[in-house]
Amino acid sequence: MPKTNWEGNLGKKTRDFLGQIYEGLPIDEPQFSVKYLHPKLFNGFARHSRNIIEFVKDTVAKFTLSSDLYARPQVVAKIQGNDPEEMEFFLEQNAKLIRGVFVENEIKEKSRRISKSLSIEKNIQTRFEVQIKYPSAYKVVKDTTNFIWIQKPILKGHLNLIVYSIPNRLINKNITKAITGIRDSIGRIYIPGRIKGSYMITEKAYRPYFYKTQLLGRRSYLTKGTWEVANDYMAGPFINYIISDTIKKRWLAIEGFAFAPSVSKRNYMFELETIIKSVSFN
Repeated sequence: MPKTNWEGNLGKKTRDFLGQIYEGLPIDEPQFSVKYLHPKLFNGFARHSRNIIEFVKDTVAKFTLSSDLYARPQVVAKIQGNDPEEMEFFLEQNAKLIRGVFVENEIKEKSRRISKSLSIEKNIQTRFEVQIKYPSAYKVVKDTTNFIWIQKPILKGHLNLIVYSIPNRLINKNITKAITGIRDSIGRIYIPGRIKGSYMITEKAYRPYFYKTQLLGRRSYLTKGTWEVANDYMAGPFINYIISDTIKKRWLAIEGFAFAPSVSKRNYMFELETIIKSVSFN
């Protein structure tokens, strides 16, 4: 958009919309990183970004979404209007759609990159009769009767994915309390801290985000928040999905959590969420 619009109310609305907080992180980070371009510079390599919003002054006011217009994979949201106020209206009316399409495009690209070097380990598939696509850099840390933990080292920390099943009777009417209680029990049994008597729990100072959702058309619950280690000083973000499996009369829990002190964690959590969403039931 023109610089006068970027510095005005239209630019502020755009920054606020794209800069919404990525939920569940210990320190606030925006969901998207935003780069501004003047229309005269919007050519050549500058058009190769995966997600673009283009504002165009036009007597015909409209909103359009296009795929792979200048590169692949790419989504271009084009907003036309006679003045900034008209374009603001189309931005506000389509904000949820744009955000959703951008996220799906990022998941698609992340999945493509993950697929280049998939793990061939069958522990999760054998134990739980589900398949999860994750990079070969993740290695098994713990494998027991009803719990598998895989981990990937990163600079100054590690990314983790755990899978376990939950009997139907444990998911009662007070869902949020049940999920937190189950997480803390799993942490106490299977995920020790660095010192004796320490283990991972849901951070007590902040209430997690809870959502009813669907994964693979199955009733699911999504929890995002921060974990900490009881009796120690370690903490970080987690994302937890529990998915209904009516055939086996159970719930399947798949959780990703990161330990990455002093660095941005948004992209790490996005990788874990992409891996979780790759799940398929046999």
